[in-house]
Amino acid sequence: MTIRTIARMFDSPAAASAALQDLEADGFTESEVSLVRAGDDSAAADKDGSAAATGATIGTVAGGGAGLLAGLGALAIPGVGPIVAAGWLVAALTGAGALAAAGGLIGALIDSGVERPEADALAEGVRRGGTVITVRADERRVVDAERILARHAPIDTALRADEWRGDGWVAGAQSDPPGRVASRAVDRTASTNISGAYPEQGGSTTSDPFDRGR
Repeated sequence: MTIRTIARMFDSPAAASAALQDLEADGFTESEVSLVRAGDDSAAADKDGSAAATGATIGTVAGGGAGLLAGLGALAIPGVGPIVAAGWLVAALTGAGALAAAGGLIGALIDSGVERPEADALAEGVRRGGTVITVRADERRVVDAERILARHAPIDTALRADEWRGDGWVAGAQSDPPGRVASRAVDRTASTNISGAYPEQGGSTTSDPFDRGR
């Protein structure tokens, strides 16, 4: 069974809320759906980067998809800032101490199967106040999710990224660290530098910090 990940961004929290409601009504679960949206400093994670404030809200988004938002919590993401998130992507962001090691949203999205240009645009969109819904499921269910999300007018991230570049935005300028979530976790455990994020620990690096082999 092939598992795919899709991600859609919404300018309107109300549209994101409606999309969550429809996904939940169609049987999608928290293990398949995630939501990430910019938070504020009062809802940020604690100083060591671990998840906190699990009762945080995200404005009108909290009005819908209550089951899918059951695990809503506040995090601090390098290069993006404070966010609130729920669903399967939270584990990718916080697993193995990823946040404590300055793990980033871009890297977590790429690890899940999102292509780098789209991951850059999605992370920038969150930083600018957008809401990103991701669905990770088998091929048939992903097609259903695409249909549901399309009903709620997600933005075209490629076109939006072109607009941002016209205003001077440079993709990848966020302080997303080298390596992958997994390779940084290995480095912290083994005191190596496979990821390139810990040069003081020695070990090897590669020229591309987002090389799939890492």
